[in-house]
Amino acid sequence: MADRSIRVAKSHLTGWLFCVLALCLVAACGGGRDAVQLAGATMGTSWHVTYLPGAASGQGEPVDAETIRSLLEAELAAVDAGMSTWRDDSELSAFNRAPVGEWVAVSEPLFAVVAQALAIGETTAGAYDVTVGPLVQLWGFGSHETPVALPDDDKLAATRERVGQQWLEVDPQGRALRKQRPLELDLSSIAKGYAVDQLAAVLATRGIEDYLVEVGGEMRLAGHSPRGDDWRVAVERPEAGLPRGVSAQSVALGLSLSDIAVATSGDYRNFFELEGRRYSHTLDPRTGYPVEHDLVSVTVLAPTCMEADGWATALVVLGADAALALAEEQGLAVYLLQRRGEDFVARHSSAFAPWLARSPASA
Repeated sequence: MADRSIRVAKSHLTGWLFCVLALCLVAACGGGRDAVQLAGATMGTSWHVTYLPGAASGQGEPVDAETIRSLLEAELAAVDAGMSTWRDDSELSAFNRAPVGEWVAVSEPLFAVVAQALAIGETTAGAYDVTVGPLVQLWGFGSHETPVALPDDDKLAATRERVGQQWLEVDPQGRALRKQRPLELDLSSIAKGYAVDQLAAVLATRGIEDYLVEVGGEMRLAGHSPRGDDWRVAVERPEAGLPRGVSAQSVALGLSLSDIAVATSGDYRNFFELEGRRYSHTLDPRTGYPVEHDLVSVTVLAPTCMEADGWATALVVLGADAALALAEEQGLAVYLLQRRGEDFVARHSSAFAPWLARSPASA
């Protein structure tokens, strides 16, 4: 199968963070250090890495760029082979086919991602649930086809019987998983974040201390930009009245970041309309239906991109008030955009405030 494997979940946007634009602006600034920029395709989306070779690590000669590219691409291929739901030969697909009641030993990476997903799911009381795969397929969000009809109540009820992380058993000692009833795991909302962390680890182990890593819009940043200051990224502001899939790419917020991961999730581009009604591509596992609220996007800063990625999706499902309440409870750095008629209102958690203070004013 081609590399359109862990595809970008339609509820998880790839265009929110203007990563590519940020990289171009940084690289174009004079007076800074020369940066290496690498890019490619993976998991049905793209990846970009910018780093400063020969960072102050004292670990001998810098590794050449083509060697770094090969190492990064090998890591991406490994994540894809482990966690894709679009590949029949992936480790995750093999688990999804495993019989109910059978313990399945899994790799350390797959176990780690599932464990993080389950922890977020438990904290959100099921608003985030990686067993949501059957619902995604039922609504037609697992392909590029726009649904032509809504699922009937009987099919929806039957499908919901196959969703619920409480039916997934975990054995940390044996690093194994077991289904108590038919389940299908879908890690699309967290695997890209994990991939970002793995690419960052590749760079760090080669003595590279200043980098920006991005996969499908999720990022991790360390050290300094080529200018010698923090890396600069932007959160997109939706433009009211634009057709679906079209963006003016105006900026809601500019951020100066270092030694942090960032992920944004939302649904203003990703929806379908049927019989005059708008349906989000973000599903609430607790109801089986697309979310219906005024929360447009959620940006999360976290120590790892896997955490930021999963939490961004979870908080979108919860809605603005519940998302902010949980963010305060958990100490999460969160920035929200809410729809107010034809305009948008920004809100943020207490843990996000220090990042606002160190960042340039919003455009």
